[in-house]
Amino acid sequence: MIKMIALDLDETLLNTDKTISAANAEALRQLHTAGIKVVLCTGRPINAIWGYLEQLGLTTTDDYTITFNGALVIQNTTKEALAQSGLSHNDFKPLHAFAQEHGYPLDVLDFEQVYPLADLTPSVYQQMLKAPMTFTPTNFADLPDHLFSKAVMATDPATLDAAVAALTPAMHAQYHVVRSQPKILEFLAADMDKAVGLGQLLTHFGWDFSNLMAFGDAENDLGMIKAAGDGVAMLNGQPAVKAAANHITPKVNNEAGVAAYLQQTFPELLS
Repeated sequence: MIKMIALDLDETLLNTDKTISAANAEALRQLHTAGIKVVLCTGRPINAIWGYLEQLGLTTTDDYTITFNGALVIQNTTKEALAQSGLSHNDFKPLHAFAQEHGYPLDVLDFEQVYPLADLTPSVYQQMLKAPMTFTPTNFADLPDHLFSKAVMATDPATLDAAVAALTPAMHAQYHVVRSQPKILEFLAADMDKAVGLGQLLTHFGWDFSNLMAFGDAENDLGMIKAAGDGVAMLNGQPAVKAAANHITPKVNNEAGVAAYLQQTFPELLS
C-alpha cells in the first residue's frame, strides 16, 4: 500500500519554467489531505523551495523534505533535522586537486550556505541556483572545519562531459557522482543518494520502501526509483531512469505528467 509519494523537482514535478502546474498541485494537495505523505526530494536547501512547500500545503508537523540529495532529512516547519550526514573538509582534498589540475570550478555546500572555491576557475552555480542562500567565496584551505553536504561542479555541458570522462576509479569509489542537470555535476558521500534520506524517513513513520511511490527523471533519482515499491519515471526522463522504473508517466513534466499518473493510480481519491 502506498503511504508516501516522493518527488524530484526539476523536469519532474516542475515545469521547465520552474513552476508547479495547477493540475500537479491540486492532485498532490488532495492526496496529502487524504493522509498520504508527500515528500519533495531535492539537491536544494529547504529555504530555496519553501514556496513550493506552501503551494502544496506541506506545512504540518508531520511534513518533511529530503534535501541535499539525501544528506539532510528536515521537518518543514521547525527546520529540525531528522537525519543528517555528509563529508568533511579533508574528504574534498582529492576533488579539489582534480578540479585544480583540470581547471574546473567547484562550490562546496554545508547545510546553511555555499562556498564557491575562490582558488579555482569561477563557477556559474550561483546564477543557476537563483536561491536565497548565502554565497561566501573562500579558498579551499580556509573552509570551516565542519560537516558539508556535497560539492557541485557547475559549468557548460561539454566541460562536464570532459570532467566525467576524466574521473578516476578512486574518485568514483570515494564519491557518489551524479549529473543532476546538464550543467551540474554533484559529488556526494559515497553511500549517499535520495533513497538514503527516504529510507530514514520511512523508518521514522514505521514503513518501508514497499510503501513508497517515487517520481524522477534524472541520474540522481535512480536510487529512489529503484528502491521504491512503485518507481515512476517521467516520460521525458533519461533512458536509464525509464529502464529502471516500474512505470512511466503518460505525459511529460510540462503536461502535468505527475498528476496524470496519480489520477490513474488513485482514482478513488482524486475527483
